[in-house]
Amino acid sequence: MSAFGYRGGELWVEEVPVREIAEGAGTPVYIYSASAIEARVRDLQRAFGSLPVRLCYAVKANPHLAVLRLLARLGMGAETVSGGEIERALAAGIPPERIVFSGVGKEEEELRFAIARGVLQINVESRDELRLAGALAREMGRSAAVALRINPAVEASTHEKIQTGREGDKFGIPIAEAREAFLEAQACPGLVPVGLHVHVGSQILDIHSFARSYGIAAELFETLRADGVPLVRLDLGGGFGIPYRPEDRGFDLDGLAALLEAVWDRLRCELILEPGRLVVGEAGVLLTRVLARKERGVRRWLVVDAGMHTLLRPALYDAWHGIRPVREPASAQEWEEVEVVGPICESGDVLGRGRRLPVLQRGDLVVLEAVGAYGATMASSYNSRPRAAEVLVRGRRWDIIKPRRPARAEFADERVPSWIEEEGPAGEG
Repeated sequence: MSAFGYRGGELWVEEVPVREIAEGAGTPVYIYSASAIEARVRDLQRAFGSLPVRLCYAVKANPHLAVLRLLARLGMGAETVSGGEIERALAAGIPPERIVFSGVGKEEEELRFAIARGVLQINVESRDELRLAGALAREMGRSAAVALRINPAVEASTHEKIQTGREGDKFGIPIAEAREAFLEAQACPGLVPVGLHVHVGSQILDIHSFARSYGIAAELFETLRADGVPLVRLDLGGGFGIPYRPEDRGFDLDGLAALLEAVWDRLRCELILEPGRLVVGEAGVLLTRVLARKERGVRRWLVVDAGMHTLLRPALYDAWHGIRPVREPASAQEWEEVEVVGPICESGDVLGRGRRLPVLQRGDLVVLEAVGAYGATMASSYNSRPRAAEVLVRGRRWDIIKPRRPARAEFADERVPSWIEEEGPAGEG
C-alpha cells in the first residue's frame, strides 16, 4: 500500500493527510488512490508484454464511474455481470467493443441491450441462455458474438463462498456437455460462437488453480477447433488475489504471464483476462471514527461508525482487513487487544477480532486497509443508516466522488398506499 503511509505522526494518502478528508467528507468514508489504481494497471500491462491479452476490468469489484473512467483512459475494457454494469461502463467511456457480458442469470432485457449495443461478447452460462440469445438476435435482426462458459470441475484455493468452478457450483456448462453446446451454437442463426470462457473463483493466490483450469480450457479449445468451430478468443476470467494479512504473499504476476505465454504458444488466439480485486483492492481504505470503548472483564471493544452495512466482507466471508490508527503510535504508547465492531444490531457486526492496537478513545480515527474491492459496492443502508461517502485522491487533490447518502434519501422514493390512509385503525374501513 505505497500510496498510504505515516508522515509526521499522521497517516497520509498520496499527498493528502487522511485527517483532512475526515474533516471535509465526514466518516465513515471510502478513500481511493488514483495513482495506486493506475500503477497496478501498468504493472499488468508490463507483465504481459507483447502477448495478445485484452484486459477487461471486473466492474463488480468497484463500479464507481470515476474508477471506470480512470481505467477507460488506460485502455482497459470491462467485464460486466448485469445490464446496469454495461450502462455504467458505457457511461464511463468504455466502448461496447471492449465490454464482455457475463453473469449466471441474464434477463431478457439485459440480453437485448447487450446485443443492441454490440458488446464484444456474451459469455453464455447455459443451453437455455444460448437459445434465448439466439432467438433475441434473430428477432432483432442482429448477430450476437458468444463465448460459452464451461465449468471445468476445478477446486480453487479460496473461500467456499467464492468458488465458481467446481462440479457442484451453479456456474457454467458442464465440461462433458461443452462440445455439444458449441455445435448447437454454431448451427444457431443469429449467434456467432467466438470463444470459450472459464473462471474458477475469486481471491486466488495459488497459481496452480489457474494452471489447471487454463489447461482444461485449452484442451477443449483445440478439440472445438478440430470440430470446425472457428474460435478466435479464450476468456480466462479473473479471480487474482491480493494480500490481506501481513503473512500473505502478493500475487505472482510473472507466474501468470508464464501461464499465458504457454496458452498462447499452444492456441495462437486472443486472450482475455478479467482482473478486478487485483486492480483496485489495495488502492482503497475505509476511514472510520471510534464512537465508544466498552470493557467487560478482560474483553475490550472499540465501537466505530462503520459496520457490516459499510463493509460486508468480514461478516460474509470472515474476511480479514488490516486496521491501523490515523495517528501514528508513539514508541512508548500502551497497546491492547480489542475487537473492532460496528453499530449494527447484530453480533456478526465485527470488523476485526483480536486486534493489537494502541489504546484509542472516542473520536479517534482508524482505517481498514485493502477495501477498494467489494467494499462500497456491497454496502447497504441496513438499520436505516447513511451510506458512506467515497473520495478519490491524486497527488494533493481530492474530491468527494459520492457524497454520504443521508437516511432520508433512502426512503424518499417509498410510497404509502392511499388505502392505508383511508382505513381506520387496525384496518377498519
